[in-house]
Amino acid sequence: MRVVVPYAAREPKTRLEGVLSPAERASFAAAMLEDVLAAVRGAGREPEVLATAPVDVDAPVTVDERPLTPAVNAALAGTDGAVAVVMADLALATPEALADLFEADAGVALVPGRGGGTNALVARHPGFRVDYHGTSYLDHRRIAREVGASVDVVDSHRLATDVDEREDLAEVLIHGASEPPNADGAPTERRSYEWLDAAGFELAGDESRVGVVRE
Repeated sequence: MRVVVPYAAREPKTRLEGVLSPAERASFAAAMLEDVLAAVRGAGREPEVLATAPVDVDAPVTVDERPLTPAVNAALAGTDGAVAVVMADLALATPEALADLFEADAGVALVPGRGGGTNALVARHPGFRVDYHGTSYLDHRRIAREVGASVDVVDSHRLATDVDEREDLAEVLIHGASEPPNADGAPTERRSYEWLDAAGFELAGDESRVGVVRE
């Protein structure tokens, strides 16, 4: 199985511009990418990065300056066999959660994100193509039906949590600090959580909603 991790190397995480500077957004996005690559490897797969510009990571990198949809569709069209697409901002991804996705044997397996997006998928049907505009989860179910592919929905809190907005940072601080150890008993390294902690972010909130503040 080919595992592709799309990564916006230029101007990443623009919706966090009210919280982080451009340099900080780039650094935090890189930390999340490293966490995703480590989770993919922990699930027994070798990831490759599909980036909009060259990036320095310990994984093969394909540079494609096109928007997400045509870039991913080119990867699907150019591959014989199953292709997994895992977004680079899934800061809570674990090997166990990804293994559940990778083991799904439907023609198309989808991980819906909060708000109707598609955070990860596995395409085994050769005719399936993506469309990441709008509520892509519903679009991908429709596309799968149109090409005659069976669909499996993988319901995972960790994979459904992508980090785009300020409130998403709270999820990283809550769940990123309580990772189970690796298979060898060593603590799980969480670069995303460690980055936010070092940058001075803390949980804060009232009785109805937990958010973040920065010291």
